[in-house]
Amino acid sequence: MTPSKGKRVLVTAGAGGIGRAIAEAFVADGASVFVCDIDETALQHMQAQLPGIRTAVCDIADSSAVSHMVADAASALGGLDVLVNNAGIAGPTASVAEMDADAWEAVLRVNLTGTFAVTQRAIPLLKQSGSGVIVIMSSLAGRFGYPNRSPYSTSKWGLIGLTKTLSRELGEFGIRVNAILPGAVEGPRIQQVLAARASASGRTVDQEKAAALANQSIKRFVDPADIAALAVFLASDAGRSISGQLIPIDGDSQSAS
Repeated sequence: MTPSKGKRVLVTAGAGGIGRAIAEAFVADGASVFVCDIDETALQHMQAQLPGIRTAVCDIADSSAVSHMVADAASALGGLDVLVNNAGIAGPTASVAEMDADAWEAVLRVNLTGTFAVTQRAIPLLKQSGSGVIVIMSSLAGRFGYPNRSPYSTSKWGLIGLTKTLSRELGEFGIRVNAILPGAVEGPRIQQVLAARASASGRTVDQEKAAALANQSIKRFVDPADIAALAVFLASDAGRSISGQLIPIDGDSQSAS
């Protein structure tokens, strides 16, 4: 029997990137999975490729939409055992001195307040589970300062505080809470970043990649499948004694840059 068989899992922003890898990993491990995302087209493609998965369009910055989405997930799955808070946005690149206040608010509204909203509504369902699990996606930027990315870094540090607090509050109900802190992840986004840096610097993309990996012991970007495997492990019985932990998966990075 697969370890996740029978588990009911909600993944936010699960139609692409890390979220999709996590959703696919739980499905492969035998779980029933509900995915929300702001991208309706990506959700439609996902449903076509993964028959049986349940989905809903939801902007987690909209508290009313979150309430409906969590209720729909519980109805579709018959309850909830695992919540993976993956949704987040990158936000602007600017110094604190030059940061647009509205842009700052937009990042915190999604990354921090949105995660709070989903979690708050999911807690009663997880209490009913008896062995609930919450996984919160923080970042390498939740361990280090991140020049010119203050709203993103601040939100990811805030998620660390939320993880620690939830672990203390919910342990008595058998709910475990942990945060995953990925570094730079392989995929289209990092390739776009490298291409933009190369265009600005006059260096090649390969040179920019080498510079980006210079602060890592393991000289490759993180595979989304590795992050997904970690999430499945944390939600499994093998992780039953792990809570309140901040788990980097970043090739032993020494800074965020």
